[in-house]
Amino acid sequence: MTSVLEIRNLHVSVADKPILKGVNLLVKQGEVHALMGPNGTGKSTLAYTLMGHPLYVVTGGQVIFKGVDLLELAPDERSRLGLFLAFQYPVAIPGVSVANFLRTALNARRRAANPADKGIPIPEFRKLLKAKMDMLQVSHDFAGRYLNDGFSGGEKKRAEILQMATLDPEIAVLDETDSGLDIDALRIVAEGVNKLAGPNMGALVITHYQRILNYIKPNVVHIMLGGQIVESGEADLALHLEERGYDWVREKYQEKAEA
Repeated sequence: MTSVLEIRNLHVSVADKPILKGVNLLVKQGEVHALMGPNGTGKSTLAYTLMGHPLYVVTGGQVIFKGVDLLELAPDERSRLGLFLAFQYPVAIPGVSVANFLRTALNARRRAANPADKGIPIPEFRKLLKAKMDMLQVSHDFAGRYLNDGFSGGEKKRAEILQMATLDPEIAVLDETDSGLDIDALRIVAEGVNKLAGPNMGALVITHYQRILNYIKPNVVHIMLGGQIVESGEADLALHLEERGYDWVREKYQEKAEA
């Protein structure tokens, strides 16, 4: 059965300021959606709300995933249900290796499904992790480094993609994964996403720029303005934005732009 993430008339405030003002969106497992829009329009707010950040207060609407209202679940429960968020600014955790972090996260998911599960055996986990690293062209010595501690921007984003590959989500939200990446790092990260996206995983790619969409081809492109999704179309909509910017969107939806 195909998993579906459905956002219904979602309203969200931060510090009593309304940010999202009725977002409607449906992402199916196996689809790639791109969400674009100017700074401050609510794209990252949507990402953090989906994963349950406590500073983002939902004032209306629903988020249904696999028939369950995500808004009633804690962040770890949302993750175990099959939702994943790749952060724009991944946090460093000195003293915790990439391998230990991933094994702990994987075991938590297994035990949530079966409390009697003793966790993935270390030899099995090592085999799994090496296979994921080889698939994503990540050096094996990555496993022993402390998570994001001293990592370059590209290494941090690759670590996020490695987490995604290991946890095997059904829907992944990528919050400006292209932020701060040079051309080579962008290509490597995008290739990793392409290898994971497919029948078993859907993705919502949040970005300012069309450049990552040169590598990750979306099924649908959405434009957010004034806390709402105002326009949706095929992949060439992103090219249209690259050529003309957002002024035509602001003119078309002037009331929402000024809200």
